[in-house]
Amino acid sequence: MDIYTVHIADWEDDGRALREVREMVFVREQGVPAELEWDGLDPGCVHLIAMDAARNAIGTARLLLQDAQGAVGRMAVLKEWRGKGVGSALMRRLLEEAIKRQIQQVVLNAQAYAVSFYAKFGFRVVGKQFIEAGIPHVRMALRLTDRPVDPFNNGASGGNSNAP
Repeated sequence: MDIYTVHIADWEDDGRALREVREMVFVREQGVPAELEWDGLDPGCVHLIAMDAARNAIGTARLLLQDAQGAVGRMAVLKEWRGKGVGSALMRRLLEEAIKRQIQQVVLNAQAYAVSFYAKFGFRVVGKQFIEAGIPHVRMALRLTDRPVDPFNNGASGGNSNAP
């Protein structure tokens, strides 16, 4: 059984590990140009980091706070950890954080192949497909005020630890 934890990261302290995961997944694996990946918004975001038992970074996500809305982005899990619940654990923790901060709506630009993943958490497509960084995407949204959201029971199970 693969053990990992997910917790809020500090950009100053954990930025290097967060950057390494994103560099591996987005820039190297998916071919996203580095100048698009590094948009300058990271210092003002809430970041999550998933770490394996040896405290190596294996996944990341961020929440950009914009008034009563949050934007999920830069969600990445290292290839060898995909399919093990890390992405679901990151999303549950992000939604929990959005609820704590009284965010009314969460939006994201999902890579087209990942729409069903986000739909498990209640996100709905709210626009037509578009190309971002050479990759097909769709805009998705989740209104947290429309219904109660239990971030620990929504979506796929599989994370072994969601400890803060």
